[in-house]
Amino acid sequence: MGMLSDADEKFLQEAISEAEAGLAEGGIPIGSVLVVEGQIVGRGHNRRVQQGSAILHAEMDALERAGRLKAEDYRRATLYSTLSPCDMCSGTALLYGIPRVVIGENRTFQGPEAYVRSRGVELVMADDPRCRRLMEDFIAQRPELWNEDIGV
Repeated sequence: MGMLSDADEKFLQEAISEAEAGLAEGGIPIGSVLVVEGQIVGRGHNRRVQQGSAILHAEMDALERAGRLKAEDYRRATLYSTLSPCDMCSGTALLYGIPRVVIGENRTFQGPEAYVRSRGVELVMADDPRCRRLMEDFIAQRPELWNEDIGV
């Protein structure tokens, strides 16, 4: 568990705004931003439903929207996500060498956090009630869509 800095709070709020945008579009309320040296370089939300996509989780959307970055940019980045990243999104963060991930909450879903930590990534857990409420409400209202998203 790490303490959130003022910048972390600000960027997590941006990820929450993305999650709310996804929900408003009829999608799953998970949001993410990729930040390099205090600047958002990519933002996204889960758009599997909206785009009919197999892979557009929030983190993947943010990375895709960031476009091609240099390796050193990823190594100076922090990935913010309202929900603990799944295997796919965690693997992508590992592939590109993103050293720090700030997680809004991991009570409704927990990705491979121990493995990601074992690979040297700093995980900062916000345990944010806004993130948790978004997911709890969504899972209660749309359990079939949630189960599809996590591959159940």
